[in-house]
Amino acid sequence: MTDTGKQLRALYFTRFASSFGLITLLTLLSEFIKVLGAEGFILGLFATGLTFAQAVGIIPISWAADRYDKRTILLGGLGMSVFVYLGFAFVETSWQFIAVRAVQGIAATAAGLIGLALVGDLARESERANTIGTSNAWRFAAAIGGTFSAGILYDLFGFDAVFALLMVMAASAFVVVWIWVEPDDTRIHGFPFTDLAFNKRILTMTSFRAQYAVAVTLVRTWVPIYAGLSAADGGLGFEAATAISVVIAAEKFTNMLCQPYTGGLSDKFGRARFVFIGGLFYGTVAVVVPFTPAIGGALALPTTFPFLGTLSAAFLPLVVLNGLLGVADSIREPASMALFADEGKGKGVASSFGVRDLVWRPGSVLAPLAGGWLTSNVGIDWVFFLGGAFAFTGVFAFLGILSYNHGRDALAAW
Repeated sequence: MTDTGKQLRALYFTRFASSFGLITLLTLLSEFIKVLGAEGFILGLFATGLTFAQAVGIIPISWAADRYDKRTILLGGLGMSVFVYLGFAFVETSWQFIAVRAVQGIAATAAGLIGLALVGDLARESERANTIGTSNAWRFAAAIGGTFSAGILYDLFGFDAVFALLMVMAASAFVVVWIWVEPDDTRIHGFPFTDLAFNKRILTMTSFRAQYAVAVTLVRTWVPIYAGLSAADGGLGFEAATAISVVIAAEKFTNMLCQPYTGGLSDKFGRARFVFIGGLFYGTVAVVVPFTPAIGGALALPTTFPFLGTLSAAFLPLVVLNGLLGVADSIREPASMALFADEGKGKGVASSFGVRDLVWRPGSVLAPLAGGWLTSNVGIDWVFFLGGAFAFTGVFAFLGILSYNHGRDALAAW
């Protein structure tokens, strides 16, 4: 038998490889749009083709993983990823790109969802949030590496080199899972997805998560938009792409550093209170983002920076605030994931995470539509105010339902 530590390290690398592929292609999406000449409805499908396929794949993949061997499903997703990245090299039309992106969505769901389910299954209950936080840290490391390396690799060598690297990473993840991860002998009969979807504890958690999805999607998507949008449209007008990358990376970096530690704290002091505190902190920071120009001006911060040129006094406050958003999310995320894993253990941990993922989808799809309307008709500041509001309503709904259904001490007991 392979020891648990080695299995977890193999799964951490799997999450790194899967996330690296997603963020790399997302970073280069604008290049595909230019090369293939996509516009209008087809342009929209470049983004939604992946997310729609992911949403469709959640239920059957999570059911199959609980009913059969999770390791086999994970290997299938990683093997499919290898062929997906090969397929991208042969794309010549927009419809071909959309089709390959859809297959990538299925492969990414199998690799990401089932990899996380195995991490949650293998982790000790007393260390589950810490273990999940460590797994998430690898995912954020991939996001940082993919964001900065994608453009450099593409500029130097073109698309083929990018696809070759992603194929090697996916194949390597396949090999380490094949060698070091043991087959999973847990078999959940029936359709656990339905039972877990109406589980009282999971319903309590989804009351928060459904609203919080709007908050995170709005804020995480609009921070770089706010940084790069022209001042005439309410943004900061940063012209240096590297400056925007630094802003984005700040959130990923603090999230990566903090998650193992904050996950360990939630294992020790109670997971529900970390969900509440993290959500409250996130909403507070979100509503401050539009005030970065005023903060920078009041503190007389610099407006020119080495390698980045002239930006504005709002640059450093925005980097700091986005870093704090990463800290806030690191407080919430491992604790939230551990609660879902706790509830799914022995009942269908993949289905439990599937419910968690599915609840996120409506908010993540509808939030950008609201953000676009607010930016054009009311002002970009209101995107962050709305995001903060949904974070606040989410945490207080969670607190209210938790206290009503599970007792006043449930926030400390969970």
